[in-house]
Amino acid sequence: MTASSEHVSGASVVDLFCGAGGLSYGFKTEGFKLAAGIDIDEACRFPYEANNAAPFLRKDVGKLTAKEIDNLFLPGGKRVLVGCAPCQPFSTYNQKNKDPNWRLLHAFGGLIKSAAPDVVSMENVPRLLNFRDGEVFGSFVATLKSAGYKVVWDVLYAPNYGLAQTRSRLVLLASRLGEISMPAPTHDSNTHRTVRDEIGDLPSLSHGEVDERDPLHRASRLSDMNARRIAGAKPGGTWREWDQSLVADCHKVETGKGYSSVYGRMSWSAPSPTITTQFYGFGNGRFGHPEQHRALTLREGALLQGFPRDYQFVRPGDPIHFKKIGRLIGNAVPVRLASAIARAVKSHLESVQ
Repeated sequence: MTASSEHVSGASVVDLFCGAGGLSYGFKTEGFKLAAGIDIDEACRFPYEANNAAPFLRKDVGKLTAKEIDNLFLPGGKRVLVGCAPCQPFSTYNQKNKDPNWRLLHAFGGLIKSAAPDVVSMENVPRLLNFRDGEVFGSFVATLKSAGYKVVWDVLYAPNYGLAQTRSRLVLLASRLGEISMPAPTHDSNTHRTVRDEIGDLPSLSHGEVDERDPLHRASRLSDMNARRIAGAKPGGTWREWDQSLVADCHKVETGKGYSSVYGRMSWSAPSPTITTQFYGFGNGRFGHPEQHRALTLREGALLQGFPRDYQFVRPGDPIHFKKIGRLIGNAVPVRLASAIARAVKSHLESVQ
């Protein structure tokens, strides 16, 4: 994936909750000028700035003012405000909904109303639609509409936009300039990209090994038991097919028998499962390599998230921590989906000129 040589005339983008820069990079590839990325996590600074050639501001979006945002946009052009408020509060993994960060979506809405950018994009997990009986998302939409925005949203299936990952995301687009449309799919079930398309040509590794040419192509070390388990795992299969001596005790009891989406291998010929922040661990999902007896490497996870192969997540020479880099990769907006969103915004801006 290469950056577009054609700039979207005069438009600039400010990315709230920017993370490692997946959403910004998608806009960059479609020719948008990036004004800034904002996130509270200092670990995002290097990957954001190194890959997007735009400044990173470490700041709590909940304490950001409309004037601060307005001052970031490039003068004289259309202003595009994008963001993915933390999705953890709305995730199925957070059943008790006690994470206070869900209020950041409300802060995002308030900033939009006050700063009045021309176009807005919001991306999150589909469960946001039903969170607190739909009140949170409904309030966000109502805020935008009361500020004069035309608003559309839908749940997009990422393989239909070129991502080799079975990820579904809620995407909202809003414009003060007129009606705006959702991005059109570029792929169907016959043309979905696969795990092989993305990682099939990477050098083979054993668990615990690192590629000499790419320090991010490194696999976590397996315990002796997990090494035996993955050796007996079939692509697309589950632990239910293993010899009983390999099955974890928690899966032998009645309450654990329904959890079959862990300790699995991916299939070469299909998209990967959703890449989480712990995709580098074999026991954390269906993250086993289709052939090699190990879990995904950090680079493989990034590729399945749509990042280009040369995307940097850590300064050269700095130590690489699985947990830190896994969080940056797993929390990112998938780049190919981001590019689709950017194309929709680009088409809209061209139609209203």
